[in-house]
Amino acid sequence: MLYAIISQDIENSLAKRMSVRPAHIERLERLKNEGRLILAGPHPAIDNNEPGEAGFTGSLVVAEFDCLEDAQTWADADPYLASGAYKSVIVKPFKKVLP
Repeated sequence: MLYAIISQDIENSLAKRMSVRPAHIERLERLKNEGRLILAGPHPAIDNNEPGEAGFTGSLVVAEFDCLEDAQTWADADPYLASGAYKSVIVKPFKKVLP
């Protein structure tokens, strides 16, 4: 089943994000290589794909897991959470309708 992992950043999270970004991306690449990643990306803090120093306000990952517990376990191990960049993470079942 698909799950949406919706993360909210702390204020001024950019330095914390950047310090662990390679490890964060590596985990997403593994999901992609396993054919389980549907989409992933951050929410820019301003209306621009390249927000610069404004940074990001959170992230969204939609991926396939066997169950909610597995999705939650994966989300709980995110380097952005461990670094303190994320202040909260919500994991929900997701039903893709379109496209």
